[in-house]
Amino acid sequence: MKLLSHLLTRFVRDGRLTVIDHRGARHAFGSGDGGPDVTIRFTDAAVEREIFLNPELRAAEAYMDGRLVFEAGSGVFDLLRLFSVNRAGLGSHPVQQALRRSWKALRGVHQANPLGRAAKNASSHYDHPASFYRLWLDERMAYSCAYFEHPEQSLEDAQLAKFRHVAAKLKLEPGMRVAEIGSGWGGLAIYLAQVCGARVTAINVSPEQLAASRERAAAAGAAERITFVEQDYRELGGRFDRVVSVGMMEHVGVAHFDDYFAAVGRLLEPDGFALVHAIGRMSPPGSTAPFIRKYVFPGGYVPALSEVFASTERTRLWVADCEILRLHYYWTIKAWRERFEAARAEVVAQMGERFARMWEFYLAAVELGFLDGSNMVFQLLVAHTRDAVPVRRDYMLDEERRLRAAEEGAGA
Repeated sequence: MKLLSHLLTRFVRDGRLTVIDHRGARHAFGSGDGGPDVTIRFTDAAVEREIFLNPELRAAEAYMDGRLVFEAGSGVFDLLRLFSVNRAGLGSHPVQQALRRSWKALRGVHQANPLGRAAKNASSHYDHPASFYRLWLDERMAYSCAYFEHPEQSLEDAQLAKFRHVAAKLKLEPGMRVAEIGSGWGGLAIYLAQVCGARVTAINVSPEQLAASRERAAAAGAAERITFVEQDYRELGGRFDRVVSVGMMEHVGVAHFDDYFAAVGRLLEPDGFALVHAIGRMSPPGSTAPFIRKYVFPGGYVPALSEVFASTERTRLWVADCEILRLHYYWTIKAWRERFEAARAEVVAQMGERFARMWEFYLAAVELGFLDGSNMVFQLLVAHTRDAVPVRRDYMLDEERRLRAAEEGAGA
């Protein structure tokens, strides 16, 4: 425990972490104030060394493998909350500083998403059975940040509000042609077709999501207005009045931002415009945490806004509007985590205990990243010309009111 104790003494200042080592000895760290009280037990000596060298990855793997066991009523969320309130202390340790420098130096390799590999990376996360996602997503299967009109709003209503908010910004008219880059489980495409009367070409590289999306579109009576295509964003052809991309840019990778915005520009009619909704960071450019990179979103990266705007500059696109959603994803993931916990027994029956533990760790870590960390969500409107988007933002509110009235009649 000597090396790990040295790290934890510098790291845990607020709250308290009690570690029971493999011999049964207890080691306490932290003041006990300003954070949770967490007790963990290690089942072998090796896990202590592994966590010292790479705590963010190895602690997760030790929990997934049953080598890190929670005691005294503690749980995954408590441990990650303790990490979250003490994150500055971990980053200041010399070994951890060196590790982070290496991650940043290798981020081009970690986030490489050439054709073919991009689909493989996406499938590792999204090609789980639709029945698994139905256990904890909302009824429309929206797997991206909701738009909460107030913190107590239900997840179902907040996801519908997100679709409405996006559609309002796009200012759609019946018959407009829309390209959706990264269509998820089809909820937004169905809304744009049903409520707005748009004709949607929705691309995705996940066969599982596409199959479920086609079924859902048919059940909603919107199949004739939506074409779901298994295709990479760099391969889609044609011109569209609008382009929309929700929760996709995070999967592009830092070396491909220009490819992404160039594709958006290529797909737009000269007077059209696009909406890009993605997770960003308020801090400078960084790297993807090793647990997320290995188990959750291989090839993924949350960009700094400086990287986003540098790419729109290089691809000669006007940024006509930018909105920052600061707490909306925290509220979204909190709802997902609570639903996941309520359905945990069913998750284990479908996917196994190790998978359930991995997903627990993922949801808790990301939720706290939006509460205590640097993560947020941004929505950009981009266009070829400075006047493609209405010059006053009033139109968005007017459109939201109109769409809200239209939803009931459209059965949304």
